[in-house]
Parts: sequence; structure tokens; C-alpha cells
Amino acid sequence: MNYRDLGRRVRQQRVLCKLTQEELAEKSGISCSFVGHIERGEKKFSIGTLVALCNAMEISPNDLLQDSLSPEVLNHSVDVGEKNKALFEDMMQVLYEHGRRDYEYK
Repeated sequence: MNYRDLGRRVRQQRVLCKLTQEELAEKSGISCSFVGHIERGEKKFSIGTLVALCNAMEISPNDLLQDSLSPEVLNHSVDVGEKNKALFEDMMQVLYEHGRRDYEYK
């Protein structure tokens, strides 16, 4: 994962949402300096932080992650195996619990 590109997408989405770094930090429950580190690609961050940022900007994680995924993953169904399927189900549950009820695992 290229965190510099991911940070650039966070910044682009923040600007599109007409939020300052301070406003995004407040809405997502993280520090303003951490938002800056994320946008500059200087810090890695957890899926919980990703969810918080997405909720704060009212966007899908796809809006931030789509450039990090290969075309094969974006365009095709992938057999992830039972171990990864359980992880994926856990991720979907986190999204659901954090108010992103438009995501439904089928």
C-alpha cells in the first residue's frame, strides 16, 4: 500500500467535503496533527481510523482505497479462502457498526 497516494486521496476527499484538517480531525475523533501526517503519507493508520475518516467525510472506503486495488480485484470476483473470508466478514461488521449500514456482506 502506498500511504503517500492514500494520504493524497484523503486530502482530495477532505477538500471536496469542504472540511479543514481541524474539522476532519474533530469529526473523526483523531488529532489534527495525525490528519496532517496521514495526508502527507508519513503515518500508517488502522482500519478503525479509515472507518472514522470515511464516516466523518460521509464517503465509502472505496473512495480512498480504489487506487490501491489491482484491476483484477476491482473487476473480478476473487476466491479469498475461508481464513480471509472470516477477516472480510469482520471488516464488514466493523463498517456496519460504525454507521455504514449501506455495506452489506452477501
